[in-house]
Amino acid sequence: MVLQLAAEGRVDLNRPIQHYLPGLLPDTFQPITVRQLLNFTSGLPDVLEGAPPQSTDEQIAHRYDYQTFDQIIQETLRPADRPRPGPRFAPGTKQEYNSLGFRIAGKLIERITGHSFKNEVTARILRPLRLDRTSVPQDDPRMPRPYLHGYLINSAGEPVDVSEQGGDPSNMISTPADLDRFITALFQGRLLPTAQLEEMFTLPKDEDDKVVPYADASNCLTPEGKPGAACFGLGLMSVPLPDGTVLWGKTGHDYGYANGMFATRDLSLRGVYSISTTSSDNGRPNPISDRLLLAAVAPTSKYRPRVESCGGECAERGLARRGSMP
Repeated sequence: MVLQLAAEGRVDLNRPIQHYLPGLLPDTFQPITVRQLLNFTSGLPDVLEGAPPQSTDEQIAHRYDYQTFDQIIQETLRPADRPRPGPRFAPGTKQEYNSLGFRIAGKLIERITGHSFKNEVTARILRPLRLDRTSVPQDDPRMPRPYLHGYLINSAGEPVDVSEQGGDPSNMISTPADLDRFITALFQGRLLPTAQLEEMFTLPKDEDDKVVPYADASNCLTPEGKPGAACFGLGLMSVPLPDGTVLWGKTGHDYGYANGMFATRDLSLRGVYSISTTSSDNGRPNPISDRLLLAAVAPTSKYRPRVESCGGECAERGLARRGSMP
């Protein structure tokens, strides 16, 4: 949606986010362009960075909590109960997955359009693509039936159904079929003009025209299979496979769920997965998704999908052949 606004001339990707949202970031942060916000080179801290981790029982007890974009941003950047986090690195010098940037992007969309994130995503994406089983629940925790249930294991060793959750305005509910329709339409250019779509497949580079490093050298591979360099364009992750094929897509996680959608740019290979989990640890491999994805990608090889931690989210790498949706 931010790239749509850029195509409409309402957002300049090279302008600082501070220009559009003055006072949102503390003065300790250098100017961060909208492009740097979207390609994870902002250097911002991640959501609630520095806060004490919640126990699983606390996560279960607070699963219905709902926060606005402003509340998440302020509690992260101006916390009342701990020191304020500063920049992790100078903007544009490194890449590191950052979910705070998504909330700031949501705030930007609302400021520019004058409408809620829910209304904009519904009008710009869900209705035009007829994604009838995708919704933005906002502060309604109910799940449309039937649905895949997610669980957390409490301290007594008992599974607790956490399918209904609070979250924030950017949370969405969807199905594998709708995600397949979305990524297909996106790659076909039905949502963005060519110039803006190309931004999603463009890795950030430094002044010497070299791809910037990823903050944790083990967490990203470039399309050429180079470790330690950035692997995200504007919102999309590149995933090189052993045969040289490159996938682009995104993973997503909530309590009790792990999801992902990936495809080659020509859509000759694409896949979507959605699985139920019993853990909130997004940095840990899930054996079910690993087995599904391995069977689809390389059933006769020793290749194992990479499972990586990206700023609190784990990227479970894999795909299905066209028409096969595990």
